Amino acid sequence: MVDAAVLEKLEAGFAKLAASDSKSLLKKYLTKEVFDNLKTKKTPSFGSTLLDVIQSGLENHDSGVGIYAPDAEAYAVFADLFDPIIEDYHGGFKKTDKHPPKDWGDVDTLGNLDPAGEYIISTRVRCGRSMQGYPFNPCLTEAQYKEMEDKVSSTLSGLEAELKGQFYPLTGMTKEVQQKLIDDHFLFKEGDRFLQAANACRFWPTGRGIYHNDAKTFLVWCNEEDHLRIISMQMGGDLGQVYRRLVTAVNDIEKRIPFSHDDRLGFLTFCPTNLGTTVRASVHIKVPKLAADKAKLEEVAGKYNLQVRGTRGEHTEAEGGVYDISNKRRMGLTEYDAVKEMNDGIAELIKLESSL
Repeated sequence: MVDAAVLEKLEAGFAKLAASDSKSLLKKYLTKEVFDNLKTKKTPSFGSTLLDVIQSGLENHDSGVGIYAPDAEAYAVFADLFDPIIEDYHGGFKKTDKHPPKDWGDVDTLGNLDPAGEYIISTRVRCGRSMQGYPFNPCLTEAQYKEMEDKVSSTLSGLEAELKGQFYPLTGMTKEVQQKLIDDHFLFKEGDRFLQAANACRFWPTGRGIYHNDAKTFLVWCNEEDHLRIISMQMGGDLGQVYRRLVTAVNDIEKRIPFSHDDRLGFLTFCPTNLGTTVRASVHIKVPKLAADKAKLEEVAGKYNLQVRGTRGEHTEAEGGVYDISNKRRMGLTEYDAVKEMNDGIAELIKLESSL
């Protein structure tokens, strides 16, 4: 049974949210009926409650989404809330839909989007993975954080060739290493208020770490928002090269660490916006002429299901006409198709920018 203090918090938070002018998907889909139906439920293995799922959105009325999954079972137990939010965010992925099996496609069909180097500053493809048998951040114990870090660092130390590199634990990190990683924009900081409110930053910095290869074109974040964030990136617009490196790495790591996967939802992660392929392919792109016509930029982006963000990520402005543009859909399509959407949309934006 859910204890009284939790119920009290839920009731108060729900009333506040209902009275607010929040635009979050949480507010949109947490009807009184859904709320009453879910408020006394718990996940079987970790005892997560509705409060664990929605507390970030209850505290931050300016959230875009407002919910997280405290453990993999939450997606099933609290499906009445997750399913409509997933459908809304992922462009019509309905609760009767099934995410296709993993398919990286023909990696050689993607190339350089900007061979002359006029528009694209850098290219990045990343995906999230959760380790099977462990809950997500809010339910992890300190011992589990440490255990996971050990598994990840020993697995990554086995990577070879282009992926060979070093793992840096955040615990006990020297000021020099810290500064070096900050300068390279590799170091992640403790979570923002949205993650803090979701209880995703406990025991910080225990169990957190960063791995990067010698060329600094491949990195893995351990226990930031997800158990693993696997990232391939480099300067310029060679999406093909970046994608091939990621695929090689993910396949290699997967042989050694089993990942949390669901037949319907694909790869399971802490945030429902990252389910399915979990793939986010993005470029930092300089389009000053289109930047002056934001409506046109948004229109083309919308056509290809792309998300346009400011230079420093979500909730920021573009600096000097430089945008962070990525694929928005991660569900109901294959890994290859998700990256291809970004590829085609960016090609179209470059064509437009050069014609203006």
